[in-house]
Amino acid sequence: MEKENRSANFYDVIRERRSARSYDPSIKITEEEIKELLEEAMLAPSRTNLNPWRFMVFTNPAEKAKLLPIAFGQQQVVDASAVIVVLGDMEAYTAANDDHINQRAVDAGFMTNEIKDILSNSVKGYYESASEQSKKESQMLDGGLVAMQLMLAAKARGYDTVPMLGYSVEQFRKEFNVPENLVNILMIAVGKANGPAYPTVRRGVDEVIYWNGTWITANN
Repeated sequence: MEKENRSANFYDVIRERRSARSYDPSIKITEEEIKELLEEAMLAPSRTNLNPWRFMVFTNPAEKAKLLPIAFGQQQVVDASAVIVVLGDMEAYTAANDDHINQRAVDAGFMTNEIKDILSNSVKGYYESASEQSKKESQMLDGGLVAMQLMLAAKARGYDTVPMLGYSVEQFRKEFNVPENLVNILMIAVGKANGPAYPTVRRGVDEVIYWNGTWITANN
């Protein structure tokens, strides 16, 4: 894909993105472009900017083949150009990680050392008392944000995607020796669809809006 696809119209991107489940296996995506896609995806927000996302990227046919039984035989994991598994690092919720990230902001002139120290102390105070459940919920939220941005970035370059929750997390973790501190969020196939994805419908916007805290049961 040419880099000028980065300037694709945003409104076309969000309307044309569909979950594609049939891919052209002859299409390859370079390592450089995958890294660019992930850099764009990582512009998504995360809680207290701790960037807890981690990614396992599969492009090698032999490695993708290992995903086939794990994904219950879904052929897209073999045919897609890449499969990206989004994970969250539970060890990201530390003042040390916050300090590491914010030091870069200091070095770039975006904040002062005083502000960095205030933020690190705040993060330390919050996450030292936060439950594991609360941290996992944060991982799901942050992982969902980065995953959606990844799919939109891919579409802007002319690629198709499908988010996948239908795979055995237990088998995946065992097959690829996933460290205990990483939690699985979802799997995304990326490539060029063989044809148009199935069109879908959504609820009307008036069916899902409740204005100013008023719940109208007629909307349900």
